[in-house]
Amino acid sequence: MSNLDRIQILKQFAEEEPANPFNWYALAIEYREGDQEKACSLFARLLVEHPTYLATYFPAAHLYAEMGKIEPAKEIFENGIALARDQKNIKALQELQNAYQNFLFENDLE
Repeated sequence: MSNLDRIQILKQFAEEEPANPFNWYALAIEYREGDQEKACSLFARLLVEHPTYLATYFPAAHLYAEMGKIEPAKEIFENGIALARDQKNIKALQELQNAYQNFLFENDLE
């Protein structure tokens, strides 16, 4: 199955179940390789409409950083870390903290 086929299927799922954040998340992940702006838009939508969907934060922050959107990426990492703490999701917390430290180092931030 090609990326385009997956995108069409995921679009259909998202239209059929717009309240399910996984459908939008999966669609953003598929767009990430071919259309970063579209993926960014979908991640932004997820962060606003489904702020407790923890899976969004890691790939969204990385994409924003890749696109040179450093301040929003920093904020997404920080919000994801806070959410992982609130949800007591130790694995996600550790992954986000490690990625955040690398992000800060790579972008000469403190």
